[in-house]
Amino acid sequence: MRRTRWKAFPLILAALFMASLPAAAVSCAQQAEPATELGVVVTVLPQAEFVESIGGERVDVTVMVPPGASPHTYEPTPGQMEKLARARMYAEVGSGVEFELSWMDKLSAANKDMLVVDCSQGIQLQETAAEHEDEEHEHGAMDPHIWMSPRNARVMVQNIALGLIAVDPDNRDYYEQNRDAYLQELIQLDQDITEGLSGVENRVFMVYHPSFGYFARDYDLTMLPIEDEGKEPTPAGLAHLIEQAREFDVKVVFASPQFNPNGAKVIADAIDGRVVLIDPLARDYVTNLRILLGELVQAME
Repeated sequence: MRRTRWKAFPLILAALFMASLPAAAVSCAQQAEPATELGVVVTVLPQAEFVESIGGERVDVTVMVPPGASPHTYEPTPGQMEKLARARMYAEVGSGVEFELSWMDKLSAANKDMLVVDCSQGIQLQETAAEHEDEEHEHGAMDPHIWMSPRNARVMVQNIALGLIAVDPDNRDYYEQNRDAYLQELIQLDQDITEGLSGVENRVFMVYHPSFGYFARDYDLTMLPIEDEGKEPTPAGLAHLIEQAREFDVKVVFASPQFNPNGAKVIADAIDGRVVLIDPLARDYVTNLRILLGELVQAME
């Protein structure tokens, strides 16, 4: 009896091993299954929210200009170039962002199979504001900060959705559903900003870097920029800005974390005001513009 039992034991082990093979095969197949996310590259952080709101879990977004960096000076890293080489789509701002002017041709050449979507398609560009009395304004310099208007953002979102559908047509319904839901958020944001600013009488605000031009245009505000195309104001220009701030009863000077706030602080000190930091490149786009709305209403009371 003892010998029979030992003879049967290997057979039992073999049976158990064979029974476990299908489960093990499934587990290995799941681990080996390649990722199905689409690689999408964008230039600035607000675009990441646009792409992720449409693409959801189907996209893997790489942002070329990271938090705290300036699109005017940033250079991509080797790691970013590796991700770009595998990307299916690049959503460029398309409005003359300095990073794209310097790098877009090289980025496109690094991945010739990548679809490049121009997010500015269908948006009316405007010139960058220039308020320095002592400096001659050169016409033709266009304002690249199109995303700072929720109305422009809606156009950008529609362009991005068309791009995602082009590279992944099987998931068209998914992208269109997400696009429509996010567009409703942007419409509500636009309405809230319009309503929030409706009671503001002093519609003039001062900002260090002129990144709120489209926002000012769409909501009937006047932006007084300190910097003009990357140039600090001259002493005469600074004196003129201080005079303007006093004339329009400006008490807050807005600045961006990507730039040295000293120029804004000089003016704020001269008018007995304060500096408020607002990041035009924040990733949380809708939340950030609601913060901007609150700060503007308080500043222009």
